[in-house]
Amino acid sequence: MCIKISIIIPVINEEKNLIKILPNLENNSEIEFIFVDGGSQDNTVKLIKNEGFKVILSPILRRSYQMNLGAKNAQGEILLFLHGDTILPSKYQETIIKTVQQKNFILGAFQLNIDSNKPIFRFLEMIVNARSKYLSLPYGDQGIFLKKELFDKIRGYKDIPIMEDFELIKRLKNKGKIYITDSAVTTSSRRWNKLGIIKTTLINQLIIIGYYLQIKPEKLAIFYRQIK
Repeated sequence: MCIKISIIIPVINEEKNLIKILPNLENNSEIEFIFVDGGSQDNTVKLIKNEGFKVILSPILRRSYQMNLGAKNAQGEILLFLHGDTILPSKYQETIIKTVQQKNFILGAFQLNIDSNKPIFRFLEMIVNARSKYLSLPYGDQGIFLKKELFDKIRGYKDIPIMEDFELIKRLKNKGKIYITDSAVTTSSRRWNKLGIIKTTLINQLIIIGYYLQIKPEKLAIFYRQIK
């Protein structure tokens, strides 16, 4: 029996990245790609449709809302949530299915590879992958996947403007085992290049600290947007 995977990709003005990513994607009976657009003003939607992929137009631009909307329309037994600037590794389908079948599986994610030749990014990857493996804290840019039955049971992502991936991991962490695969997704270095690695990392840590201090996600999102 084949296990179907639904890959849900929330997007907003991702034309430049999609030109590189879309040619490597292929719908088949075992893989379903669902793009959820939050109101792009460029050629994002047109590009996706031209390649024959499903596009859902979200009335709300918020990643948590977009991902929940995509999951609601998904047909697969496994849901994979992927960022629009991230490329899956080869044989990802086999990796996901094998991981989901592991003992006490509750959620999985890939290791992280950053699309840059700068040595500093190798150090950053090491830190991210160590955190994911030893603290069971993968983030959304690592391609989070879990069973749709469970996702529906817990009512999906909490509809908040930021930290939705962190909140989901926190909710599920003690309900089973979080697995990090041996293979890695490759994500764009653009957000680190925009503000610099040190500043971007510092901002991310401040957001996490703010979340633990129970500062409302709405306030954290405003702070994040202002600094960006």
